[in-house]
Amino acid sequence: MKKSRFKWSNLYLILVFCFLYIPIFYLMFYAFNAGSTMNKFTGFSLAHFGELFADTRLIIILLNTFILAFLSALIATLIGTFGALFIYYVKQNRSKTLLLSLNNILMVSPDVIIGASFLILFTTLGTAVGSLNLGFITVLLSHIAFSIPIVVLMVLPKMQEMNDSMVDAARDLGASNFQVLKDIVLPVLSPGIIAGYFMAFTYSLDDFAVTFFVTGNGFTTLAVEIYSRARRGVSLEINALSTLVFLMALILVIGYYYISQDTGKNNSKGGGVK
Repeated sequence: MKKSRFKWSNLYLILVFCFLYIPIFYLMFYAFNAGSTMNKFTGFSLAHFGELFADTRLIIILLNTFILAFLSALIATLIGTFGALFIYYVKQNRSKTLLLSLNNILMVSPDVIIGASFLILFTTLGTAVGSLNLGFITVLLSHIAFSIPIVVLMVLPKMQEMNDSMVDAARDLGASNFQVLKDIVLPVLSPGIIAGYFMAFTYSLDDFAVTFFVTGNGFTTLAVEIYSRARRGVSLEINALSTLVFLMALILVIGYYYISQDTGKNNSKGGGVK
């Protein structure tokens, strides 16, 4: 009985992964098509990759998208980490529950509502200040805002796993708050911080709804650009671009795996106050 259940569970996993990955591989397969459509594979060719690298506008948009994702994830990780620390050390349970609820609102709210609210906010500020135009800054601020709750949710469980007696012992030995943070707290939180950064990076990279509302002034991201081009008919140049982005994402996942493995080994050795 156990063997049959094991076989059925394996079959289920295979079907799920096939359902998820076959469309991606189908898209990547036709990136190497010599023809101009996905109706028929006429031969192997790298022509569409050549068209992609010759498209200066699309390459600039790709670079802007990755720069935006790196910056927003970095800033959101810094704010979210200290936000998780603040929530953890709040003593009143009612206040802590309120803060967690406010943090989770952005996680469950529809992206359209968030994007529209940011648009109203930036438009109002632009009218009042007179110098805030929709563009890179507004998109960056929006991505930071919706990435912070993700980082908090990644870091807070690691904070709850931490042994508070280590912090108390370090302070009894005369460690300053900075030493406690650097030598005790951050090493324990590092897996959650790394996971939060990669999650924030991913959310920023593929966000469309929020970005669509707050972008402007000639700035756009990859998701918005692909959407606008797809309305005119999907070119195999987009297939080539999607293939490269998928490979970049695969490299990031592999990098995250090895970084988390090294972090876990270092944490298992224990930390101390220097």
